Amino acid sequence: MNYVLELKNKRFIQADKKNIGGGITMNSKVDVTVIQLDTLIKQLSSIQEFWKKEHKLFAGLLVSVHYNKIAAKSNRISGLFKGTDSNNAVVGAKFSDDKSKHIITYFLEDKDLTSSIELLLQVKVILNEVYTGRMNKNILENAEKVHSNIFKNYPISMSVFKSVIADVSYIESFEVDQPKLVKSQSIVTLYDVKKDIKVLLDEIGIDPLHVTMLDDQTIYLTDTQVQVLFENAAYLVAMATVDISQLPPDEFIDTYESYRVTIPEPTIEPTIGVIDTLFDERVYFSEWVEYHDMVSSDIEKSSHDYNHGTAVSSIIVDGPRLNPWLDDGCGRFRVRHFGVAVGKSFSSYTIIKNIKKIIANNKDIKVWNISLGSSYEINDNFISVEAATLDRIQFEEDVIFVVAGTNKSSEDIVKIGAPADSINSVVVNAVTKEGLSTPYTRKGPVLSFFAKPDVSYYGGSKGEYIQVCEPNGVHGVAGTSYASPWIARKLSYLIDILGLQKEVAKALLIDSARGWNENLDPNVLATYGHGIVPIHINDIIQTKDDEIKFLVSDISEKWNTYNYHFPVPLEDDKYPYIAKATMCYFPLCDRLQGVDYTNTELNLHFGRIGNNKKIIDIKGDKQNSDIVFDEGISYLNEKEARKQFRKWDNVKYISESITKRMRAKTSYEYKNWGMEVKTNNRLDPKDGIGVRFGVVVTLKEMNGVNRMDEFIRNCDLSGWDVNVIDVKNRVTIHQKMNEEIEFE
Repeated sequence: MNYVLELKNKRFIQADKKNIGGGITMNSKVDVTVIQLDTLIKQLSSIQEFWKKEHKLFAGLLVSVHYNKIAAKSNRISGLFKGTDSNNAVVGAKFSDDKSKHIITYFLEDKDLTSSIELLLQVKVILNEVYTGRMNKNILENAEKVHSNIFKNYPISMSVFKSVIADVSYIESFEVDQPKLVKSQSIVTLYDVKKDIKVLLDEIGIDPLHVTMLDDQTIYLTDTQVQVLFENAAYLVAMATVDISQLPPDEFIDTYESYRVTIPEPTIEPTIGVIDTLFDERVYFSEWVEYHDMVSSDIEKSSHDYNHGTAVSSIIVDGPRLNPWLDDGCGRFRVRHFGVAVGKSFSSYTIIKNIKKIIANNKDIKVWNISLGSSYEINDNFISVEAATLDRIQFEEDVIFVVAGTNKSSEDIVKIGAPADSINSVVVNAVTKEGLSTPYTRKGPVLSFFAKPDVSYYGGSKGEYIQVCEPNGVHGVAGTSYASPWIARKLSYLIDILGLQKEVAKALLIDSARGWNENLDPNVLATYGHGIVPIHINDIIQTKDDEIKFLVSDISEKWNTYNYHFPVPLEDDKYPYIAKATMCYFPLCDRLQGVDYTNTELNLHFGRIGNNKKIIDIKGDKQNSDIVFDEGISYLNEKEARKQFRKWDNVKYISESITKRMRAKTSYEYKNWGMEVKTNNRLDPKDGIGVRFGVVVTLKEMNGVNRMDEFIRNCDLSGWDVNVIDVKNRVTIHQKMNEEIEFE
């Protein structure tokens, strides 16, 4: 086996985006007609009348644009509404029922709507008088048919005309969307209408003194308050979810075995944070657990409230001894356990409030396990408040959450529950000992697109239950709750003992589960994630003799972050390898943007350097126009970019195929491989500045030759610092760093 290498101290170069290409682009599949313009004018006029009659709680109005496709940022309104500032007016986004189209909500001033109607009327006149009432992409881009002289006698310029025509080609309708009534106490998010939310509530008829704020736009309401809100201003509701969550049931054997063993005292082992139900301090490993009870003393606690949390912590502390077949080689871990819930029901609001407080006061802990989850399914159009809280924390702090994929509470429940819709967290589903999906497993994806769960692990089943220690003794259990702690152990080992960045650790974990599975069936991805993580840590941090696996990490500061100095060994002036790469990053997310949740997209390209010193991408990704491909450059629409290259997903996996007819690759003038990370932002360009990424690259030698030593030598000569992920050395360093020095 070869060790995994960490390449450091040869920084990536940052470059701004070149202003090439782009411009106004019309939908090639649509003809814009006068009839369509008339329909849109009537719809906007009707919406304007609606807001004039509606009791004015705020200055402005809300309009939902129903697009005719999954719309890229460049396809959204840029001529109508606020012109080039239209994107800044977006306050929400969701998908149509069949998930094939965008519905984007804008907050506008009344004058914006008046201006839009006037623009459509002016465009209609020109379309009628000059272009016989119809426009298509070929005509619009024909300089002989659409040129500035035509517009001298009209009140709008050629660029405005083309911009409005392009906008209309992507629009199906304008509407004021009304949400469905939620009939019980709820967590409600209101659209941002630039008015203090407490003042709004008071004018609606809800006393703001009796409302709990979760953030600037999200509130906790009783069932009576929900009723008042929906009766008086339903159009303000962007999202609403029932508050009370129920812990999905676990499978278990209803027998206990006494477990009288000794355990050594903890020394310098890393600490993993656990946020769960209560912990019983009478168990044999209690010295390894620092317990904090955060449940109000006013709430009655039963003996059952200690089972789940105690069991989860027992896996983290002593899981391999309880389950020898799952010995991962990671040793034992200390636990800082926070009991935040009792029984089978708990308040999402209380959990969110406690998580924020816990993380703020325990910054020494890097890895956190959350095996609590809702029995309700996630929403197709927005992220849960719990998940959004975890995502925000992971963007702002150097921590990572491991979250259980939640269990089925009935056969009608299929999709995962909150907070397993957290995009930045590592979400874990469960499999049987044979590696098959368990009967209690629920499925992703999240927001109809994001790949969740991330990975799978052994969570117990009738064939082989997971042995845990509960207050009454050893117990056989099954559930995603008991799969996630094993992954928390592995991540803590990678981060706290081996010293890897969380982005690299997550990428390495996912890469180990994915292997060389280039194209996963969507149903497999939704059930297993990227795959089952290997049991032993050595199978994650070591690789086969015919493979070179290396890790790199850096920070995106500009549009293109690149490094062209990967000295892959040659044979007869060719590269006898197939390659794959896995990248992870933790973007800023905005729950108010609905389905367009992640603010930043990092797109990974890796491959040889061609004669023109541009990358020949191993995946053939056609996004970003300055990448070179063997078959040339072609356009890729938003839907295909998401499907083929996981655009906007914060986990990227690109791979070549292992086939019987593999051939060595041609080398060019520049004898290196390169990597580029392209950064795009939905809202504020500053959102992508400072986002760290971690990449795991694997090169598989086609003829089974071990070229690791040659690669290390080449890297040294190229100026890289090569760190071998040698477990013994890293453990020794960890021990030395944690020694207590006594001064005489």
